[in-house]
Amino acid sequence: MAKEEYRKFGEKLAFHSAPTLLGIKCANMIALSSDEFDIESHIEDFNRRASAKGLRSIILCSCGRKALVLIYSERLMELRLADEKIRALLAEYGYSPEFNVEQCLERLSERIKESGDFPHEIGAFLGYPIEDVIGFIENKGSNYKCSGCWKVYGCEEKAKRTFENYRKCRKYLCGRLGQGADIYQALKLA
Repeated sequence: MAKEEYRKFGEKLAFHSAPTLLGIKCANMIALSSDEFDIESHIEDFNRRASAKGLRSIILCSCGRKALVLIYSERLMELRLADEKIRALLAEYGYSPEFNVEQCLERLSERIKESGDFPHEIGAFLGYPIEDVIGFIENKGSNYKCSGCWKVYGCEEKAKRTFENYRKCRKYLCGRLGQGADIYQALKLA
């Protein structure tokens, strides 16, 4: 893997997934182009190196020369999917209550491929508050109170604090890379 590609992958990962990489969010998604990256190699390398911190990445779908990748914390995703309200919502979209994290993510991948778009329940996997996920579905993306990392239908102040925390994660992690660390050094995985 070329040094420049390795650096660019780390920068993209830090920018789009910092809250998950730093342990305050269950998952982030990132779109990668095979024109820019050897996606399979980066995913394999990430999973090998980040598993010590309980971080994983999977390709949710590949469309032409693009791949949609989910970066997630195994522990936080397990906690998220143990929530009764999350499970009730997911059941409406064909997720069995017996599904483990891996099976839920396989179903999510199927739903993305079936629809060719983002299924509405994707916010549940990305850690958005359940009232905001349900609000988005019921309002078809309209009538929200505010937006940032997602459209807010519930507590606006809490969402704004969360948006700010995510911004701080991004600033910190991108700053570490700007000081010369690679993504794995910045995450103390080197």
